Amino acid sequence: MNYIIPFLILITIVVFIHEYGHYYFAKKYGVGITDFSIGFGKEIFGWNDKSGTRWKICWIPLGGYVKFFGDRNVFSQTEQQEILNKYNEDDRKKLFILKPLYQRSIIVAAGPFANFVLAILIFVIINMVSGKDLTPAVVNEVQENSPAFIAGMKKNDKIVSIDNKKVESILEVSTFINTSTSETIEFLVLRNGQEISLFVKPNLIDGKDSLGNSIKKRIIGIRLVPLNNEFLKEPLPPTKAIYYAAKEVWFVSVTSLNYLGKMIVGSADSSQLGGPIRIAKITGQVAEYGIIPFFSIMAYISISLGLINLFPIPMLDGGHLMFYLFEKILGRPLSQKTQEGFFRIGLFLLFSLMFFVTFNDLRDLGLF
Repeated sequence: MNYIIPFLILITIVVFIHEYGHYYFAKKYGVGITDFSIGFGKEIFGWNDKSGTRWKICWIPLGGYVKFFGDRNVFSQTEQQEILNKYNEDDRKKLFILKPLYQRSIIVAAGPFANFVLAILIFVIINMVSGKDLTPAVVNEVQENSPAFIAGMKKNDKIVSIDNKKVESILEVSTFINTSTSETIEFLVLRNGQEISLFVKPNLIDGKDSLGNSIKKRIIGIRLVPLNNEFLKEPLPPTKAIYYAAKEVWFVSVTSLNYLGKMIVGSADSSQLGGPIRIAKITGQVAEYGIIPFFSIMAYISISLGLINLFPIPMLDGGHLMFYLFEKILGRPLSQKTQEGFFRIGLFLLFSLMFFVTFNDLRDLGLF
């Protein structure tokens, strides 16, 4: 229960923001909305607003949807004419399928966009209230015969960048090392006023993260200690807070895409890919450390949800955007048969992914 409640709170907020992105722009462009649902399946409770939209909470919390008035696909001019004949002039103005292509595209893209905005807002608040760590990353110790030792790293080297990513905090070093997908990592260090490039090949070992979960860790054999054991953490003004928040969202997005790309070609550890069970477990663990860590994990989950929904897979927002791109190029929607073929492929990919991450989750719990 300690894990379930924080997870339900987190997923409800993230899904609501995603769906509200669709809802906001749909309303802006005059699209009728019949349902705004958090979760799937049977309704637990709900209410109707003055515009006739049914707002509801359903039993299966893993997602949600906004249903548009007269929601159906149109594959031909004949079918569009059938739609026009079915509704009166006022109702036609509320039909999503009759809106201009650019409006439909914005409405669909607004869901993932809202997730990125949520993540930025969370990071901005954290940076302004809790502050951002800006402790220089100075090497205190290099283990003998370690990858860093072999590469020529020395005590008192200040790490400037890792794989061309600027290091602005001692806490970023481990993150940049473990999110790198390169076999050899490039370090730029400052030594006696001179910048030196070092190429380090990390060792991959089985380890534990700060929450005690099993992970694959990349180790190079250095120890970093802040000066006088004091971290330089300071609240940021709004402009800097926004800059670092946007930078974090960009870093997480690019790193995630690089990891997925490497995983597809078989050069990344696929066992680290988790699903709802692992997310619930980590959310519960993080929530025990306080409100700031909880909202931090919410931001990362929001980024992931936004990113995944942009994948060009039918049934996801990115799949709809892909169809709209074809419609723009061809001057007409794809045929029903073609779209159905894409949907079958998308359904297969989604079910395969669900099976894979669920297997990883159960294995993480020691059931396999």
